[in-house]
Amino acid sequence: MTKRAVIFGAGSIGRGFIGQLFCESGYEVLFVDVDAELIAALNRDGAYHLQTVSNDDIRNFRIGPVRALHGVRDTEAVVAAVARADLGATAVGVQALKFILPVLAAGLRRRAETAGATPFNLLLCENLKGAAALVREQVRALLPPERQDWLATEVGFVDTVIGRMVPAPTPEMRAADVSFIRAEPYKELPVDRAGFRGPVPAVAAMVAHDNFGIFTARKLYLHNCGHAVLGYLGFLRGHVDGVDALNDPAIRRELDGALAESVAGIVAHYGADRAWLEAHVADLVIRFANRPLGDPVARLGRDPERKLQPNDRLVGAARLAAEAGVVPAHLARGIAAALRFNPPGDPGAAALQQRLQAEGVEPVLADVCRIRSDEPLGRLVLNAVHEFHESHE
Repeated sequence: MTKRAVIFGAGSIGRGFIGQLFCESGYEVLFVDVDAELIAALNRDGAYHLQTVSNDDIRNFRIGPVRALHGVRDTEAVVAAVARADLGATAVGVQALKFILPVLAAGLRRRAETAGATPFNLLLCENLKGAAALVREQVRALLPPERQDWLATEVGFVDTVIGRMVPAPTPEMRAADVSFIRAEPYKELPVDRAGFRGPVPAVAAMVAHDNFGIFTARKLYLHNCGHAVLGYLGFLRGHVDGVDALNDPAIRRELDGALAESVAGIVAHYGADRAWLEAHVADLVIRFANRPLGDPVARLGRDPERKLQPNDRLVGAARLAAEAGVVPAHLARGIAAALRFNPPGDPGAAALQQRLQAEGVEPVLADVCRIRSDEPLGRLVLNAVHEFHESHE
């Protein structure tokens, strides 16, 4: 029998990573998206072109079999697909999660009414800490009381760590082939074993872990943190591409320092092996240098207010470092640089700049980051803010 998988989101991570893993594992993949042109192409071809690139190699893959449905126009078909699927995933982006929940809940409700339905597991492939618990609770609120026990025992909501870098296709790429996607070769999908219901499905490159918090911290406070430092300091120093920011000696010193501070915090808080984390950092730096991937600083830093939240990649890492007795000087400079990030075409960055102009740095720092101006981290950030201001006058 054909194994069926439903992926909400046919964008960078949906096509550039999860679709590949599911297809390689013998699943027929159904994408749910709202991009009509992309949906038509996927249904016409039954496959799409994935290209992995590094500084040393380019490889091309035909990923299939795939189909696609429109998440708004084809809701009845999406509900039916969820009801009979063997596996699912979301890769829609944090801001879009709320839009898929009603149809997901409707599909699960129909599944509960289907005789002989097997457990269903949904991989949350979102850049959101604790996404599985959040989505489980929101779906639970959409189901009737008599389905609550069924949801708890038969539906798994699984946290994942998405490490593959997949920049959005350029307009030129999309014009040539709307379904084409380019990614780095990195292929590792850690998932939280505790989230599954029933047996853990066999999926290429997916490894279930018990102590999953360490993997979440590694992704957020090393990978995401490193990207943020490159994005924000790269923007301040006039770089367009992340690789150019990485090759700037002044930024590289800040990056190395920030990641060392993060490592110390993760080791102290989670009991992680320092050598394991340092090896991951060394690998990350090599991956960050992937020039053919073409990852711009505007993408690395976009939506700075979300990335400046208290438990996110910069402030959360700085707090962990401080708890470990390490002065988070480099992370503080990353936070300060984020407060000056304002590239064209980033409405989130523009909104943050408007707040800073209207309210001032200290109130925004307190409200967005939960950093007081009179605490050590606050003083470090404010000193860096003043330094950046003077250097760009």
